[in-house]
Amino acid sequence: MRMIFVNLPVTDLKASTDFFTTLGFEFNPQFSDDKCACMIVDQNIFVMLLVEERFKDFINGEICDPPRTEVITCLSAESRQQVDDTLAAALAAGGKPWKPMIEDGPMYGASFCDLDGHVWELMHMDLGSV
Repeated sequence: MRMIFVNLPVTDLKASTDFFTTLGFEFNPQFSDDKCACMIVDQNIFVMLLVEERFKDFINGEICDPPRTEVITCLSAESRQQVDDTLAAALAAGGKPWKPMIEDGPMYGASFCDLDGHVWELMHMDLGSV
């Protein structure tokens, strides 16, 4: 069984953990400490929020400046309402809007930047209308 671990640098681990908890995510304490938090996205999908000094242990060079988009983390949503609710929660918790809402055929989505400027996208695909 494959697993995926997305690793993201954060400037304030507690603030980032609180932000994503507000969005409904849980954390695995077995893989979390004062330098990282293991956010559970799904059974085999995790996001490791790493304080910048810990993140540097895993890279060569410097951490990318978040306003320069290097990756968009897109998560599926069960409904249009979940897209809307999650975006509203992210913005209320201090996230920033990124691009306008997407409505393209069966796809409906929204995006935001988290507290560290990482881009997140939520996408609902109505496969019944395809």
